[in-house]
Amino acid sequence: MKRRFALLTLLTAAPLALFAQQESPRIDGARLNASMQEMKSFGGNADGGSDRVAYSSHNVDALAYLASLMRDAGLATHIDVAGNLVGHRDGDVEGLAPVVMGSHIDTVPNGGHYDGIVGVMSAIEVARTLHDAGISTDHPLLVVVWSNEEGGKTGSRSWKGDIAESELELVALGERNMGDGMRYLGGDPARLGQNRKRPGDIAGYVELHVEQGAVLDRNSIAIGVVEGIVGIRRWNITLTGFANHAGTTPMDQRQDAMYAAALIIADIRRIITAEAGTQVGTVGRIEAFPGAPNVIPGEVVFSLEIRDLEMDKVGSLFDRIQRSGAAIAEKNGTSIRFDQYYESPAADTDAGIERLVADAAKELGLSSMPMPSGAGHDAQSLKDVAPIGMIFVPSREGISHAPTEFTSPDEISNGADVLLKTVLGMDALLQ
Repeated sequence: MKRRFALLTLLTAAPLALFAQQESPRIDGARLNASMQEMKSFGGNADGGSDRVAYSSHNVDALAYLASLMRDAGLATHIDVAGNLVGHRDGDVEGLAPVVMGSHIDTVPNGGHYDGIVGVMSAIEVARTLHDAGISTDHPLLVVVWSNEEGGKTGSRSWKGDIAESELELVALGERNMGDGMRYLGGDPARLGQNRKRPGDIAGYVELHVEQGAVLDRNSIAIGVVEGIVGIRRWNITLTGFANHAGTTPMDQRQDAMYAAALIIADIRRIITAEAGTQVGTVGRIEAFPGAPNVIPGEVVFSLEIRDLEMDKVGSLFDRIQRSGAAIAEKNGTSIRFDQYYESPAADTDAGIERLVADAAKELGLSSMPMPSGAGHDAQSLKDVAPIGMIFVPSREGISHAPTEFTSPDEISNGADVLLKTVLGMDALLQ
């Protein structure tokens, strides 16, 4: 006979301990980490990294392997129209929306073996554990492997109905554009509208992920309870001066776009660091025109990215940068233009799911701390559809998107056990 956890209402705000007192399963850490090792064979390269970029043959082969693991765990599997691999497990109470867990397996070129993969393999391990223990849930459970996270969270954004038709022609990190890539994985971009979820279609979403920073590692903390995912805005900033001969133009007669850009870039750092907070600002790309060593640059274009949990703060920091930049440009005989080209809104995680994660860590005797996510994640795409939560495990020395990315087997197992308890808690508490 199947064992089940009693359904509680969200209004009771019952602590996890109330139902954790029942016999609670633990994940099989050896099995989980063996599957992590197996995933390295799909796109692993001679440098020790991974080239399993989205829509590649390595991506297809890995999805086939994961689908077989899902079926062994009692999940029914399919590829949806955006190329996401979805595993489904029925719930016991008719009419309840599913609890969803997952992450991504695509990597950047010569990336690591943990970013995204830890969350996917742990979600599958949770399903395997429930299946082996004969534990049913009130809600259906979904395990989702999101497609093309590294190229713009395409798979998860399709569930929000947020994919513009023009994006389908954009080339992802590999060789295929997104439309062709979806078809290659088994999807159908012509029917993307079928993926769109509305509030109520999902009971809740939780994602386990490596931190990709060094906070947990440096502080020897086992679990990060994610309070929210930062918002991101990006601009191209163009300084226009006058290109002229580098040898014959006196210093006091130059309209040097590079000099003005350098002053503004230095001022960006001053503005970003002038107030307390977790905000960050980055200038990551710069181009000078005409780009010759003996010509004063007549035009310089550089990028600006600002991240913070509060979009209002992102906006206020940019306003200060814009005002200061305009003054610097005018003083140096140049003009300036700011063109925003990207925005990913901040996403608060659900307080109830945060509490479940913290309680799960405590029940397991694991240290934890609340923290923001400084990187974007698939969970962000679902913030307007359902309550979301995230669990972080340490990244050694904060290294990510590189072959030396590493999270220990014990740290992965700890995260998976927290994920299991959190999912059971969500099943009990969410309506």
